[in-house]
Amino acid sequence: MAVHLRLARAGRHKRPFYRLVAADSRRARDGKFIEILGTYDPLKETGVPELKSERVLSWLHQGAQPTMTVKTLLRRAGIWKQFETEKAAKKGAAAT
Repeated sequence: MAVHLRLARAGRHKRPFYRLVAADSRRARDGKFIEILGTYDPLKETGVPELKSERVLSWLHQGAQPTMTVKTLLRRAGIWKQFETEKAAKKGAAAT
């Protein structure tokens, strides 16, 4: 089972609201998911999502693949840089 981190749309007509979810890649966009990891409201001025950073990092370390949009949101929130740093440190520790 390939797990993807992606956005699931909610909200009404012309008022989008998204949930960042961990879901099986074979499921529909707004279909069944494994876990809700945060929310993103593109109409807010800040444009930064509200995320459960510990859970997002956990899924990334387990091999979940973020979509391009989610990767951009993770960069805005600073989580992607943290993931890359932890990954490099783990790789460096394994090499020694």
